[in-house]
Amino acid sequence: MEENSVMKNFPIICVGGSAGGLDAYTRLLQNLPSDLGVAIVIVNHVRTVATYLHEILPQHTAMPVELITEKLDIEPNHVFVIPENRDLHILGDEFRLKPISKPKGWPNVITVFLRSLAMHWEGKLIAIIVSGYDGDGAEALCEIKEVGGITIAQLPDTATQADMPESAIASGCIDFILSPGDIAKEIQRIANADRQ
Repeated sequence: MEENSVMKNFPIICVGGSAGGLDAYTRLLQNLPSDLGVAIVIVNHVRTVATYLHEILPQHTAMPVELITEKLDIEPNHVFVIPENRDLHILGDEFRLKPISKPKGWPNVITVFLRSLAMHWEGKLIAIIVSGYDGDGAEALCEIKEVGGITIAQLPDTATQADMPESAIASGCIDFILSPGDIAKEIQRIANADRQ
């Protein structure tokens, strides 16, 4: 059991977004070192775009970028991308994929994954909501804070589509409201403080 805890002592950063999210993801990754010791999970709630992110994002980071498959190990210094039409969960130190639970209307894949993290991840959690339509993710932010996680919303003025960050801010459970570049700085500060 102890070995499992040691494996899970690195932070997971969930970055949730949709419309306009690509700009935020790339600016965030461009400003993060590749040896920060964190796992970054991109949860994009536009079903048709998600599959291309693992091909686009390697141009913006030295970290390996992987499309999540069933039972894939969660590792630090990696970027993981949710596949389309799937809900994402974690169990132990592995990703688990399930059929999307809300196939019609706006998906809630960010909320589903954040809730799974809050319930099952023992390490540090950082939830980031960036540009996108609707309010996916907002409902789970208070749960992230309840387990000691940190929540960040993209500064709405810097988002292509401000609905999602504004919904996150309206939840009352956001710690920081920052531009993508400043989000990267805050992640580095948190990760470096964690290592000391």
